[in-house]
Amino acid sequence: MRKKKLIALGLAVTMLAGCLTGCGNEDGNGSSDSSAAESSSSVDAAGDSSSPEQSDANNGSFTYAGEGPITDETGKSLTILAQTSNYTNVDIASAEIVKTVVAASGVDVEWQLVDYNNYTDSVKPMLTTGSVEADIILLPDQDTNQTYLKSGLFVALDEYFDEMPNYTKWLDENPVLKAQLTAQDGHIYYVPVIKVGKDYGPCLMYNQVWLDKAGMKAPETLDDFVTLLRYYRDNDMNGNGDASDEIPLSVTASYLPYMFGPAFGLNITDGFQADDQGKVSYAAADTENYKAYLEFLNSLYTEGLLEIEYNSLNRDQIIERCSNDLTGVCFDHSWAMSMMYSPVLPYYDGTAATAFVGAAPLSGTHEGVYIGGSDLGGMFGVTSASSDVALACRFLDYCLNDTNMDYYQWGIEGKSYVVDESGNKTFTEQGSDNDWLQQLGINPAFVFPIRYSVVATDVLVADWHAEINKWQHDEFVVEGWPFIYATDEESEVVNTYLTDIQTYVDENTTAFITGTKSLDEFDSYISGLEALHLADVVAVKQAQYDRYSSAFN
Repeated sequence: MRKKKLIALGLAVTMLAGCLTGCGNEDGNGSSDSSAAESSSSVDAAGDSSSPEQSDANNGSFTYAGEGPITDETGKSLTILAQTSNYTNVDIASAEIVKTVVAASGVDVEWQLVDYNNYTDSVKPMLTTGSVEADIILLPDQDTNQTYLKSGLFVALDEYFDEMPNYTKWLDENPVLKAQLTAQDGHIYYVPVIKVGKDYGPCLMYNQVWLDKAGMKAPETLDDFVTLLRYYRDNDMNGNGDASDEIPLSVTASYLPYMFGPAFGLNITDGFQADDQGKVSYAAADTENYKAYLEFLNSLYTEGLLEIEYNSLNRDQIIERCSNDLTGVCFDHSWAMSMMYSPVLPYYDGTAATAFVGAAPLSGTHEGVYIGGSDLGGMFGVTSASSDVALACRFLDYCLNDTNMDYYQWGIEGKSYVVDESGNKTFTEQGSDNDWLQQLGINPAFVFPIRYSVVATDVLVADWHAEINKWQHDEFVVEGWPFIYATDEESEVVNTYLTDIQTYVDENTTAFITGTKSLDEFDSYISGLEALHLADVVAVKQAQYDRYSSAFN
């Protein structure tokens, strides 16, 4: 078994919260006098909880215990700013699961849904300028620099924990994540989507029929991988008599760092990485390994093994290629393996022998790994401008109850799943159809703070797929960069410089891969990167990682 780089929890969680945020709480109760004052001003901006605009949260007429309805008042409504589904044919607000959850809450929801692909670019400016009117917002990012909460846009949820029994229970059961969610001022502002960060993540998957026809096994090294791609390019793998229509590799641009970065010892996905001694560096500034990574991708591009239009390729196009048996290798989130790519193959019979099958990561100058994601996903917050903060807090909490989790993870009993006499759930034949299940609204993290389930996913995917996921999880998945809030000073540095750095890297990376910029100019690229104050940002990340390591060592 390959050895994972894991950090053991060694300190009490109360110390962890302080270490992660870089501050100490003199009164020992998780907040200082100044932060308490800031929180009060945020709540006051939303209206005093006993004001007529507020719901029955504090007037004793109704007791909310975590299930629906969340109020006994009629005509109550909330506005939620969130995402559309990433499936273009799914209207998530009209999906049965979403409508069922909303109906049982006892309030009406007015959805303000922004296109999934443009959500960050569209919503960030709205939050920056304050030009948004909603009670609940799905953040466009995780606010690690505390930009939004410091601007007073969101209320401190812990001020309303009496109204949030589901969330407080979950926080108590997950002290490490609670510590990570605790901001510098000692308050908790957001309710996260909880992912299965180290299961069903991005991975390589090979068309097993093509592999068998080529008489090869899934490659484990970059050299063998290139040999396989060349074979696919030059041979009639789909047997249609045309040896020129095969597309060896189908991968979107966003997955290239996941796929090839680790083979060069790089965590390009997170950007920052720490070596065995805890020294932090920026992957795209590695003068040896990042250059080698770019040289490799440029060679694939030059040979036609990475297609010319790779930057505009999307998942729908890859699915179409699979349905026409035109491609031999994909890299995507594992879910796609048996739920999207394999089912459309003309010859798929439900077995691994006729499927796109997950494999080991590729090794190059470094041993291959898959970078695991954080368990913390999208963040939902209650705005200080809400006319009913308490009701909005209740709604977010209500979304977390066990009944709703069953809806998110399994769907509608009798339609998408059934329960046997022993209480075991299994998906129905219709529930095993991914297109139908998406239309139903399964795992609606676009609009609710859901928790994904490995158990439900294991049951839903093909048995061979669940076995591959466990093997990949146990053998190849390593920790990525941790989630951690920045201090005020750190936020100032990161907010000032990091966006320009990332834009510069993205533009130059594309130019180097496609050959519009020669790799002879790599040293000049590094100089330009350093001129953008990269050293200042790395120093911030080093300080954050030192706090993180101290808390967990």
